[in-house]
Amino acid sequence: MNHFSKDTRTAIEAKEEAQKIAFGPVIFQAAQAMRKNGLLQVIRDAGKLGITIAEAAEKTGLSEYGARVLMEASLGMGVCTLNEGKYAITKTGFFLLYDDLTIANIDFIDDVCYNGLAYLQESIETGKPEGLKVFGNWATIYEGLSSLPPHVQKSWFSFDHHFSDGSFPIVRKIVLGMGIKKLIDIGGNTGKWAISCVQQSPDMEVTMMDLPGQLRMAEKKVTELGLSDRIHFHPVNILDEKEQFPGGHDAIWMSQFLDCFSEAEITSILKRCYQALGDDGRLLILENFWDCQKFAAAAFSIQMTSLYFTALANGNSQLYDSEVFKKAVFAAGFIIEKQIDYIGEAGHTLLVCRKSMAETNA
Repeated sequence: MNHFSKDTRTAIEAKEEAQKIAFGPVIFQAAQAMRKNGLLQVIRDAGKLGITIAEAAEKTGLSEYGARVLMEASLGMGVCTLNEGKYAITKTGFFLLYDDLTIANIDFIDDVCYNGLAYLQESIETGKPEGLKVFGNWATIYEGLSSLPPHVQKSWFSFDHHFSDGSFPIVRKIVLGMGIKKLIDIGGNTGKWAISCVQQSPDMEVTMMDLPGQLRMAEKKVTELGLSDRIHFHPVNILDEKEQFPGGHDAIWMSQFLDCFSEAEITSILKRCYQALGDDGRLLILENFWDCQKFAAAAFSIQMTSLYFTALANGNSQLYDSEVFKKAVFAAGFIIEKQIDYIGEAGHTLLVCRKSMAETNA
């Protein structure tokens, strides 16, 4: 769905939007301060009657000055209203406090992205995640994920899981309905997908492929659950083209994984998937494509998240336009048998792929 085909704002509205961009970092920091110091919650608790600056300061332990500058800023941010000297929360403020998607996004930007995004221009120029140096000297964030500070890890995984949790139950029914017995899960992270599959399907075995650091975290959880007999581990650097994928599986599954790579790298990975699968094997790809969203806000979130990949993750990937992504799928020799859009709140797309008949019969 194209939400971006027309410029519908008047000149005055456009200028207002430009000011919001100019003060974007200030808005962000003010919103986070109000969440963290309890000011936004105190305003929410006051209900429709609202609360004065002095009352809010007393309840939060802030100085009246501190409460005043934040509460006045909240008016321009659209977070609060002001009537007869009393502040009340708006729907936007409510979402900042209670909406799971908003909380996952804002904490991810704060803890994982904010400092590193200062190096976005440098990353664009070099094609490398220059912002990652705020955390360590790794080539990609995935190599250092297990070594990031605990609060940064927490926000990273909360963000990652939020975008998959709402879709996984829906997609799992589709995948398990295919009668798959042996599945490769590439980029399985904590093992959430693999674990849920074998728990729901007693006959299924899953081989997880990922970097050694990620697999160690997953293996611990798998062992604790007593699933080691049906979940196996294959450590691999996916970018090493000499690393071939194990054969003998019915399908290969990748969720929110290929967006971690450039178009050329995606094609390389998928070519090795092609070699590992039999003629009847399926390739299952779950991704967020910004052009396959019902709502403009969802497309916006996806487009902005792409810049995390640029500045911090790896410097050369993104959350793709589906047409750009599909070119890499076709280049690897696959056809798309089915495309299922609008899955879950996060607006996932499932691509069910097979080897092209021409390639299979050659």
